[in-house]
Amino acid sequence: MANNSENSIILFPEVSALQEEIEKLRTEWSMLLLERDELTYTICKNIETKYMLLFGGLEYKALALDWEYRCLRRKMELIQAGKNRQERIILADIEATVEKEFAEYQKRLDDQLGKMNEALERKNARVLSQEESTELKKRYRAVVKALHPDLHGDLTPAQAQLFHNAVEAYKNGDLEGMRIIHELVSGSTVPEPTAGGWSALKEEKARMAELVRLVRERVEEIKREYPYILLPLIESEERIAEKKAELEDAIVQLKKACEIYRSRWEEMLRQIV
Repeated sequence: MANNSENSIILFPEVSALQEEIEKLRTEWSMLLLERDELTYTICKNIETKYMLLFGGLEYKALALDWEYRCLRRKMELIQAGKNRQERIILADIEATVEKEFAEYQKRLDDQLGKMNEALERKNARVLSQEESTELKKRYRAVVKALHPDLHGDLTPAQAQLFHNAVEAYKNGDLEGMRIIHELVSGSTVPEPTAGGWSALKEEKARMAELVRLVRERVEEIKREYPYILLPLIESEERIAEKKAELEDAIVQLKKACEIYRSRWEEMLRQIV
């Protein structure tokens, strides 16, 4: 008995140290998770919004002209191919074929308009003050530690929905909603993972270390992806001017191409009518 007691005394500092390491990993994980969500829902959205407001209109105009030019050229190719085969030219069939072939291009135009609308809506949305933003992040991080499924595997459906609502509130900058959710989980009785012994503690440490690694990797991935990679562009007045000049020049060239093909198309129509 004395020997068991002695082992417990010897092991206790090690258990305590391991528990502290686990708590540090949880804190690091929650901070990385906050960074990931801030990048995803705030920083990247702001980058994309600014990019679209700077260049979206010009890009849409260039895309629309390019679509017109390609459609005209394709119609002419189809008519010429029909003539070469001495087939009767049915314009409605030509139009239907081109519309089908360029359906994906039309989707790109619609997507670009959708992005422009989102950017305009976000531009006009209320922006949180620095103090409010800090409060939102602090409360969200507390909710994450209290309700995230990766930390709590036995959430009830209601608790899982509450966490989903917290993510949506953070995504939308809904400070009032986040305050309500934070108050609901303050002093939450959501059970923490129990140690269950030395081996269980070591397993929990390994699990948390893996979660930290995965979120850190995702943070780095986001910084290598669109739209974060646009940040150097939208922060440089010189590069902004260069990009606008490139798009404006492309629009001029595409307008000329469209004019040429419109003239050819009209001439071709006169020949087949």
